[in-house]
Amino acid sequence: MKVQENYQTIRSNIQKICERIGRNPDEIKVIAVTKYVSIDRAKAAIDAGVIHLGENRDEGLNDKYAELGDDAVWHFIGSLQTRKVKNIIDKIEYIHSLDRFSLAKEIDKRAEKLVKCFVQVNVSGEASKHGISPDEVIEFIKELETLSSIQIVGLMTMAPFTDDVDTIRTCFRQLKKLQKDVQALNLENAPCLELSMGMSNDYEIAVEEGATFIRIGTSLVGKETGGV
Repeated sequence: MKVQENYQTIRSNIQKICERIGRNPDEIKVIAVTKYVSIDRAKAAIDAGVIHLGENRDEGLNDKYAELGDDAVWHFIGSLQTRKVKNIIDKIEYIHSLDRFSLAKEIDKRAEKLVKCFVQVNVSGEASKHGISPDEVIEFIKELETLSSIQIVGLMTMAPFTDDVDTIRTCFRQLKKLQKDVQALNLENAPCLELSMGMSNDYEIAVEEGATFIRIGTSLVGKETGGV
């Protein structure tokens, strides 16, 4: 697999979409989801020009960080157990899965710098997905105002895995609307300028609907022990 060619294809697709809808392609950051691939494949992504790497388990993050360290901006994109916070907090810049106050308190307790967090929202309502419901988001973010080490930089969601474009688009549009509602509050701890949505199968729709971070695994770095 030629990671560089894959990355060029993804960036080209983003460029075409942005030209069509009037967005600046520089607004969209690609996160290489490296949770199922080797350290060498993750390094290939960095060599191809990818700045952001995403892991969903503390073991995988620590293994890759030990080899690649400051060569990348690290994102924790999976469900995070409170007891695992201490294992990753000094390595990551972004957490995409903040979904409960107990986790936020542990992050705030362990952090030695400001941690950029996305509130994970279960827009689709699927029981198999983590995240809080859309109608709980604003109250939850207000609860976090007392935690000085947490900044809510945006919202994150996963659309249903389906070929129904309208279903996917509706999910992403709802998250965009919710982002605007949060921004309207002008909370100091929650600028909420970012949207983390879109993966290998639906990132083009996500870009059309306002994504600023897209999380790409299979289409970028492939898979060696599973799927993304």
